[in-house]
Amino acid sequence: MDKKYSTSQVASLFNSIARTYDFLNHFLSGGMDFYWRRKAIKFLGQPVPDKILDVACGTGDFSIVAAKYGCKSVIGIDIAENMLEIARNKIRKANFEDKIAFKIADAENLPFNDESFQASIVAFGIRNFNNLKKGLAEIYRVLTKNGKFIILEFSKPKHLLFRKLYFFYFQKILPLIGKIISKNKIAYTYLPNTVMQFPEGKELNNILEEIGFRDVYHKTLTFGIVTVYVGTK
Repeated sequence: MDKKYSTSQVASLFNSIARTYDFLNHFLSGGMDFYWRRKAIKFLGQPVPDKILDVACGTGDFSIVAAKYGCKSVIGIDIAENMLEIARNKIRKANFEDKIAFKIADAENLPFNDESFQASIVAFGIRNFNNLKKGLAEIYRVLTKNGKFIILEFSKPKHLLFRKLYFFYFQKILPLIGKIISKNKIAYTYLPNTVMQFPEGKELNNILEEIGFRDVYHKTLTFGIVTVYVGTK
């Protein structure tokens, strides 16, 4: 990602692909994105926190998983209004309007008081933060003491052969299919590039610890295609 995108540019990009975003996510991951979210939410443990903040919630899939897992109140925030409109339609159809609410907000300037949430989650969105450390610090601020933070994010497989196949798919096939279906020439080049340049594994663990999170660890899923990161305030 040679070019640094501003928050408004990222919002515009996601607004432009909102209509096809879910289909492409499910199609390009072979439906594994459903499994990854269900797996990641379990890292919150039991009992499930009563109030969860879903950052960069997109079309709301992770928020819905959290509600199904037992959370009483989920607030999802995102910078792309078109994505949130799809998310609102989903919770209406799922009868989750009493448990989930969405609002437009920037992860780096969260409109919530200190210690407002018992947990925070983010799936496939943290790599789009304009200022990663600022966004993480904001999440840390709004968590209560002992609050859990769960990140689900794409990563780069370590097995050499699988890594080469993955990179070919991610850098050549995915952008082509994304461009054809979404009609957006930039989005599905931008998205793979963010994965290639995003800190992962121990590097991201170190950043989380620098922010103040403790008991930080990560676990890879599906041959390292995605990684779950866990931290506690």
